[in-house]
Amino acid sequence: MKDSARLTPGSNLITRRQVLKMAAAAGATLASAPFAPAFAQTRSVSLVLPWVVNGSNYWPIVGKAKGFFKSRGIDLSVSRGNGSVASAQAVGNKQFDFGVVFFGGTLVNAARGLPLQAMATVGYDALMGNIVLADSPIQAPKDFEGKRVGIVATSAEAPYWPAFAAKTGIDLNTVTRQQLDARMIERALMEKQVDAITAIGSSSLPVLSSLNVETRFIPWAKSGVGLYAAQIIALRDTINADPGLCQAMVDGILESVLYTLKNPEESLEILYKDQPEIALAKGGKDNARISQGLAQATMLADEAVNNGLGYSDIGKVADMIKLASQAGALPADGKLPVAEELVSNRFAGKIKLAADDLALIRGNVAPYLKMIGA
Repeated sequence: MKDSARLTPGSNLITRRQVLKMAAAAGATLASAPFAPAFAQTRSVSLVLPWVVNGSNYWPIVGKAKGFFKSRGIDLSVSRGNGSVASAQAVGNKQFDFGVVFFGGTLVNAARGLPLQAMATVGYDALMGNIVLADSPIQAPKDFEGKRVGIVATSAEAPYWPAFAAKTGIDLNTVTRQQLDARMIERALMEKQVDAITAIGSSSLPVLSSLNVETRFIPWAKSGVGLYAAQIIALRDTINADPGLCQAMVDGILESVLYTLKNPEESLEILYKDQPEIALAKGGKDNARISQGLAQATMLADEAVNNGLGYSDIGKVADMIKLASQAGALPADGKLPVAEELVSNRFAGKIKLAADDLALIRGNVAPYLKMIGA
């Protein structure tokens, strides 16, 4: 997939008066007609994903193929990322106009001083947790005591393992922590080199499942140790200077998300066409299907069901910031972000889930909710 020319935030910005004039000419605002075209002329816009294109993050590519961005006057280029922290930093450094990254990556960069803001939440659980083999004797948190737990020190969930232990009464002095390479952590569990691993479920569970390894996932969010997952982010300067573009991007991405929720199999075919190496790789299609299902299972939180797609609970965000600070996941010399400044609902909630759609989507994600212990 080739990227088209990137637009630096702040260039070719339209004024608020121009946005209102175009909305009036169309006879509706984006709030009342979120699928309406946003601009009279096509604009090139760049977006970075949190990681390589896969089943958990490819919905902007589906939206591009279906014309959801073109209908809004946006010529979208989508680039792979190298982790949410790096992708959020790239948006903060104006290498990309927008990003889709996990909340933890945005939070770290905001603490470092980058003026980023999440405009909408797509996934409501980063799926931090432990994975054990299906026949493991580990059933409850205290069962980790006396066991070997594999962990990748630089992984997104690693700082929160002690927080989960503290919440659930695990004595970490009795647990053997085994440092593992990110490329070997699933194999270490398969070969029983460790009794459990810490992981992001949407990353490790598809790998293990595609290899026909039966596992159980122990989610930390059930114990109050959880973060939001994918969010749509931009620089605050971009948001303040070009709200029309930001609304169009949020609406286009969320329309793409809704399409994949309602049409998971058709959406995967678009992914395979755009990224043929996925379909050609051994287990690639299974991995994509499972990672899509797990990501979608995190999208039906009360926030989205009750308030519309993209809506964030600012109170929960404040609790997540506090959790990250106490876990030592933020720069020691950084400034603690303010929830209301870091996350906004200004552009969210325009697309509502109809009752029929909600029933269909819940049926689609039911097997994956079971995989993550929900």
